[in-house]
Amino acid sequence: MKKYLFVLGAVAMLTACSNNNTPDSAEHSSHHHGHIYDNEQLLLIPNTGEQSLTFPEILVPTEVDGNHVTYELTAQEGKMSFINGVNTSTYGYNGNFLGPILRLVKGQEVTIKLTNDLSEPTTFHWHGLEISGEVDGGPHDEIQPGESKVITFTVEQEAATLWYHPHPMGNTANQVYKGLAGLLYIDDDNSEALSLPKDYGVNDFPIILQDRAFIEGQIQYENVANTLATLGDTIMINGVVNPKMSVESGQVRLRILNGSNARNYKLHFNNDMPFQLIATDGGFVNEVKSLTTLNLGAGERAEIVVDLSAYSNQHVILMDYDTVLLPIDVTAGSETIALDTQLNDKAIDEELASMEPTKHVKLEIKDNKYLLNGQTFDMDRIDFKQEQGVTEIWEIENVVTEDGAWEHPFHIHGTQFTVISVDGEAPDESLQGYKDTVTLQPSQKMRIAVSFPHTGIYMFHCHILEHEDAGMMGQIEVYKN
Repeated sequence: MKKYLFVLGAVAMLTACSNNNTPDSAEHSSHHHGHIYDNEQLLLIPNTGEQSLTFPEILVPTEVDGNHVTYELTAQEGKMSFINGVNTSTYGYNGNFLGPILRLVKGQEVTIKLTNDLSEPTTFHWHGLEISGEVDGGPHDEIQPGESKVITFTVEQEAATLWYHPHPMGNTANQVYKGLAGLLYIDDDNSEALSLPKDYGVNDFPIILQDRAFIEGQIQYENVANTLATLGDTIMINGVVNPKMSVESGQVRLRILNGSNARNYKLHFNNDMPFQLIATDGGFVNEVKSLTTLNLGAGERAEIVVDLSAYSNQHVILMDYDTVLLPIDVTAGSETIALDTQLNDKAIDEELASMEPTKHVKLEIKDNKYLLNGQTFDMDRIDFKQEQGVTEIWEIENVVTEDGAWEHPFHIHGTQFTVISVDGEAPDESLQGYKDTVTLQPSQKMRIAVSFPHTGIYMFHCHILEHEDAGMMGQIEVYKN
């Protein structure tokens, strides 16, 4: 067995003994928990900036009827060439790799026809969307090959950058790795009125961070996967390997998604210039915060504004620790605008800070098992129940066992929650606003205030996709009183 501790986003072995894990381990090879993989974990190679960064198309509705919009989204197989002109099999939504942006507006009634053109079951999970459990797209909601499903919902939450991806039982990591992921934007009156960069592809850019390990140019998940964390050596942004970006001087808005299976990113610029945090997972923060570094665990998002007005005709670099992620050429052009600094007015109930937890979640790796409250996931077991609309305090703990520990990004479906404390202290700036995913370091405890606006059965789990597939997941039934 191996002991692990996650340190600064890299792999650190506490001790290493003989390892008996194999992909065919009978104990873990069930439909529920998938295989256990133990392939090599890799460090990121600096991006050489050889290809121009591209941006997803915004999906056009197939029908607009007043406030009701209809879309079609298909999970399909494709071919792409990422390395040395070699074609590799991929998955994508409405295309070969990744998917278009669904841009919705608060108050809209939305219908989406979901089609599975893959040769295996999949689901369509709306990560961060406050939506009924019946259409959330968890593992209960598999769509078989060749079949379609129509879902309808009303957009009830405020402006945010969310995303969508598959969530089939024991096969989420594989399908995301092959390319199934896309962004979902929500706009509202507030986002339209604020003075912020908002011209898509000009000063408002989606940045989907993913890492991959290619084998002779091919994406072959089973041959590179590691259940502890699949870490590749090649950075990919918006599906482009070795991307570079050119922008006009002035303020630039980056909507950043950590869409990697497992990797944590510590983002900063090579010159350590400050940037403004304007939004986290679930929408705008109350007050803009100036930062020089930003940590994002798997599944987390953040929106930042970078003022490049002083860097005309210069070169800046977005970094992960000391590794080049994205070279940015700044050209002369845009004028600076007076940015709003008060973006939201969420009132945080002070009584929440003194409430005792009613739900406890422990994430741990023990005896080669990936456990949540001492158990692996069982679709037939309801782990928690909570009344619709009632706020409860959940305490999440990343347990260090005899086997060590790993960093765990923790995600709850169907809700946006508020972080109350981290190890008994007030959360830092990056955890303000509404969150749906939070990353816990080994031995860390976090208290969050959770309320569900809809009813149904929802998942809560580690968003390292390999941990989720291996069973570090539970489910909660939200009921109406």
